[in-house]
Amino acid sequence: MKKTDQEYKQSLSDIEYRVTREAATERPFSGKYWDHWDQGKYSCVCCGTLLFLSNTKFDAGCGWPSYNAPEQAAAIKEIKDASHGMIRTEVRCSHCDAHLGHVFDDGPMPTGLRYCINSASLSFEPGDNAKLTK
Repeated sequence: MKKTDQEYKQSLSDIEYRVTREAATERPFSGKYWDHWDQGKYSCVCCGTLLFLSNTKFDAGCGWPSYNAPEQAAAIKEIKDASHGMIRTEVRCSHCDAHLGHVFDDGPMPTGLRYCINSASLSFEPGDNAKLTK
């Protein structure tokens, strides 16, 4: 069930709303998860869809949480983004269309990808990654 714009405004903080519903970007090194290393899962702050596990998180030095793979490829969708004079690939939640961040091809192996995600688009649930998958 999709929420209305007003429901999102009521349930999200200002920065969460601006990032997820208006495709804003939080300042680097300012989000709550950029330097967060607890074990667990990261889900969409808007709908709760599982997006990333902590065992795919790495320090990219960019100031945003970075992951080398989503938990399920179907959980995200990628869209060409030609804004700000650049060509990038935007990452959105496939369930509620929340803007999450961007994906780049300069990440570590085994994927070589860097999902650069706004902390404001995520919620975190602690736990053992081995027990969280499927």
